[in-house]
Amino acid sequence: MFKQSIFLRIYGGLVILVVLVALFGYLFVQIVNYNRVQEYRQSLTDGISYVISEGVARQPTHQDKLDWISDASALIDAPIYYLETSKVDLTRTEKQRLANLQAVIRYDAQNQTAYIVMGIKGDPNHLLYMSVKVEDLDERQMRAIPTFIWDYLAYYPGQEKETLAKIQKYFRYKVDIKNILELNLDSEQTSRILLDHNSIVLYRDSTSENGTTITILSPKPKFPRQVLVIGPIPVFNWMPFSLAAGVTLLSLFVLSLGIYGLLVPIQRKLREVNYALNRMKSGDLSLRLPVSGADEMAGLASSYNSMSDHIQRLIEAQRELMRAVSHELRTPVARIRFGMEMLAEEENYFDRLHQVEQIDKDIEALNNLIDEIMTYAKLEQGTPSFDFERVVLAEVLDQVVHETEALKTQKEIILDAPPATLEVDAEYRYLHRVVQNLVGNAVRYCDHKVLIRGGINDQGLAYICVEDDGCGIPEEDRGRVFEAFARLDGSRTRASGGYGLGLSIVSRIAYWFGGNIAVDESPDLGGARFTMTWPARRFKNKKKSTFK
Repeated sequence: MFKQSIFLRIYGGLVILVVLVALFGYLFVQIVNYNRVQEYRQSLTDGISYVISEGVARQPTHQDKLDWISDASALIDAPIYYLETSKVDLTRTEKQRLANLQAVIRYDAQNQTAYIVMGIKGDPNHLLYMSVKVEDLDERQMRAIPTFIWDYLAYYPGQEKETLAKIQKYFRYKVDIKNILELNLDSEQTSRILLDHNSIVLYRDSTSENGTTITILSPKPKFPRQVLVIGPIPVFNWMPFSLAAGVTLLSLFVLSLGIYGLLVPIQRKLREVNYALNRMKSGDLSLRLPVSGADEMAGLASSYNSMSDHIQRLIEAQRELMRAVSHELRTPVARIRFGMEMLAEEENYFDRLHQVEQIDKDIEALNNLIDEIMTYAKLEQGTPSFDFERVVLAEVLDQVVHETEALKTQKEIILDAPPATLEVDAEYRYLHRVVQNLVGNAVRYCDHKVLIRGGINDQGLAYICVEDDGCGIPEEDRGRVFEAFARLDGSRTRASGGYGLGLSIVSRIAYWFGGNIAVDESPDLGGARFTMTWPARRFKNKKKSTFK
């Protein structure tokens, strides 16, 4: 059913496409944020890594270096190891960063641990290695950052601001020294700095692109009015506006490509239908559309092909009908005209009466021809109005037999009637016409005997069978016998009467009944056998028809 409905296919395709685009957007954000967070972590540690590297490098002896590292480890409450460079496996990029006194961060997502590797200025043979649990990062460790910076600036008394300006390139955030009066602090914050000599951490939310930021304020030892201002440091934003806008636009672009891919086959088929209709409008009915799949577009292509076949057949039938009608009408009209001329010249009363009788017969023949033509045209050029109902098949056959015997044809009519209770679904008037035409055709071409049968076969199809003992129909001519105005050579010639429309009418009625008509050789009588079959049951709860 999914393949047979354009709506379900497009709707299902859109659902799958949205899920895939959402998954793609999620993976894209994860990949981008992995690189962003790595860069963010490094931006936070590069500056302090330089300061710590300088602090270790200033220690004169190996033991002093170890003592300094031990104090630093206690200050930040995280272990710092002094290792030989050869014991740490480094990539080429990591070695380049360490040579520039930048930190290398390795993040273990499973253990939620960040491993920080720092180089030592002037000592390429040793490294500082620190591991920090991300969940253990707290305000205490953040307050340790200004302690390291003040320790570094202690070697440059009176030149603190100038020194900070020189090393600012190692920090991704602003680092400066300001007077406490320049800071917009409340009384409690001012008291903690001036009286308690404590560092404070300020959190500020903003609707700007930076979002939440952290600023660390640390007073200068012994000079609390001089405050080291670190920041503002932006808190990592997992979904900044630029990333959200980029992912949204990219997702919409991918989604539009997917929708275009879903609609392209339908658009191509519609163009084919439009092209075929334009060809049809110009009078070319030879083009047929390819039918692929089982959806509505395939149904449209199949309907177009059927319509083209039907229109083409109607045009051909109309042309054939016009040619045949013009030919068939000439004969009775010519006879009527000749009879009228003879009637005008005839003086004998009985001869004139005979001419009148001949003219009347020609007029009756003309009426019959017109009736046959109208019936055939109605069945050929459109869907006739059929009122299907339950019909007792034996009644129809028996009625035609009585009508035929009343014509005094001097032919033996044998009826092998079905059970009187057998009912089939049919339109009584047209079923009667079928039997009448088949029996009339058999009487016209038989030698002495006509056999009529009816019933329901093993396939559940209703059937009518009319056989005769005439010369039959050659096998090569059996296909032509149902064509309009077709007459065969031999015994079935114009001399036998008829207009060549009876069997064509039977063929069209069989078609609209949903069945077919076939001709072969009668196994019992040796002549022709015509058999029409159609579905015996089309509708339920139909009332039984009665012949009047």
